[in-house]
Amino acid sequence: MSDRVGRRAFLGAAAAGVLGAAASYGQEKKGARGAGEREVRLEFLCPKEIDEAQAACATIFVPLGTIEWHGVHNVVGVDAVKAHALCVRAARRGGGVVMPALFGGVGGLSEPHTFIMEEENSVFSNMLRPWLEQLCREMARDGFRAIIILTGHYGAAQQIVVRETAVRMSRALGIPVLGTPECTIAMDVGYTGDHGAWGETSLMMHLYPETVDLSRLGKAPHKGVGGRDPKTQASAKDGRMITETVVSRLAILAEKMPKWGYETLDRFVDSEAALVARQLSAPRGKGNVWAAWRNMGTVMREYGKQLVEERFDEIKASAAKL
Repeated sequence: MSDRVGRRAFLGAAAAGVLGAAASYGQEKKGARGAGEREVRLEFLCPKEIDEAQAACATIFVPLGTIEWHGVHNVVGVDAVKAHALCVRAARRGGGVVMPALFGGVGGLSEPHTFIMEEENSVFSNMLRPWLEQLCREMARDGFRAIIILTGHYGAAQQIVVRETAVRMSRALGIPVLGTPECTIAMDVGYTGDHGAWGETSLMMHLYPETVDLSRLGKAPHKGVGGRDPKTQASAKDGRMITETVVSRLAILAEKMPKWGYETLDRFVDSEAALVARQLSAPRGKGNVWAAWRNMGTVMREYGKQLVEERFDEIKASAAKL
């Protein structure tokens, strides 16, 4: 079998049996468009509508997640569902279109109803990385001039794989590819990432309120929940605040990124490369892939603002302090 044929076979297997595209939310009441809202979900667009969307703003969003336990009070699709919803809102505000969410990635808790496709702490992805590479190549070939990969599943290895791939594809394709979890966009408002706790539960209470049932929670600590107690602290109000922060910044990026010249692109890539390099090297080969996250919420607190304001030198300087 040739390398080319073998690669196609591998990617086909990944598409069919490993990652797969999420079922479209548009067929469910909770994902339906409101009156007058622009359709941005790629799978619901005809060719003419895609052409028009690209002419207006040639950005495409790629939401990522997985199937994973998020407490007895949340649905198992939290990661991809919230990422998709945030991307849709950002595209409607700032421009662009949104790919169907991918359910699959690196890691997952050792709890029921969790599908672990690749080892939790391994940065040597054999599934997600080539899938994202091929997606980026195809999206660039199709005429998109900026790609935003938003992962709602953000174990350390998942974050590293997504950001490292984005950096490499930015250089190879000559267009900006941002790969980041949604929490890093909003660290300055207190959302530094958790698991089924205050942050994620608040987001779901705002985005999909019918999916959250806090009455199912007993006394803390809650099984498979990491972070502030969602039963006593999560709220739709906080979810709205996080959503507005993430969506407003992604919308600005969606509008600006396709217009970047090579000088801005190089500065962006250098800053993202510095961040992922530090995340990769911080463990010093000891296996603790979380080493660079010990002070992420303080050292990189302004990352979201710096990104939209194109203060890339500040991102690079902050990354050196992790």
